[in-house]
Formats: sequence, structure tokens, C-alpha cells
Amino acid sequence: MPGHPRVGTGQLMELLSVSLGAYYGDFTAAAARENLTASQGKTLSVLRRGPAAMRVLAETLACDASNMTGIVDRLEKRGLVRREPSPGDRRVKNVVLTPEGEHAIDAIRASMHTTLAGLATLDADDRATLYALLDRVFTPGPADA
Repeated sequence: MPGHPRVGTGQLMELLSVSLGAYYGDFTAAAARENLTASQGKTLSVLRRGPAAMRVLAETLACDASNMTGIVDRLEKRGLVRREPSPGDRRVKNVVLTPEGEHAIDAIRASMHTTLAGLATLDADDRATLYALLDRVFTPGPADA
């Protein structure tokens, strides 16, 4: 792009690392305000996209299946998620976000003040561009799935 300095992959990776560190710190603090661990909050965030099998949750969150069971057990005990049979395979249990779980993840996101303040500095065009770039880089396409 004319007028823009060349940015190397290493520079992008460093900025992503800093950005994700800030986001994760903000998310962790917001989850703690809801009396949740970061792992519990991330689980609710994943489930906000839709029900998921335990195996898929463990893979998505890069944790051991036995650890995922403990996380889901604690969330279920608080009424934030429930387990239900998968429509495609009754042997598989899907984890589903309850209305209380939706409220909890919404409260976490609403209290991520550092992240929200940073995003508020972007105008609508910048937000659309950032969304498109992150989607292109990190969302698997049909060939990747």
C-alpha cells in the first residue's frame, strides 16, 4: 500500500501477542468479577456460538478432556450450562449454554472496559476492516474445515 510502511510477519505476531495478552488480562479480570475462572469464562464464550460436544470443547480450548469435564461440572452446578444428548448421536453429550450462562458471558463482555475502550476508538469503517481481517486470518474457510 502506498504511504504505509512495510510490516513484517514478525512485527504482526508481536503486536498480536501484545493485543491478545491485553485482551486475555481484561477477560480474566471480567470473568473473576462474575466469580468464574478464565477457563470457565472461555467455555461460556465458546458455547455462545452454539452447543458443543465435550470433545470439541476440549479441542477448542486446548485442554485435556478430563479437565474439560471438571470445568463443565462446575458450570453445570451453577446452572450456567447443561448437558443434553446430541441429536446426531445419542451417545454424545452436547454442552448447552443456559439463559443464566448467556447472562454471565454478556456480563463478562460488558465489563471488559479496556477492550471496549480500545474498540471505541475505531470508527465504523475501521471496525468493519478489523473484523474482515481477523475473520480472514483466523476463521477456517470451507477448504480448511
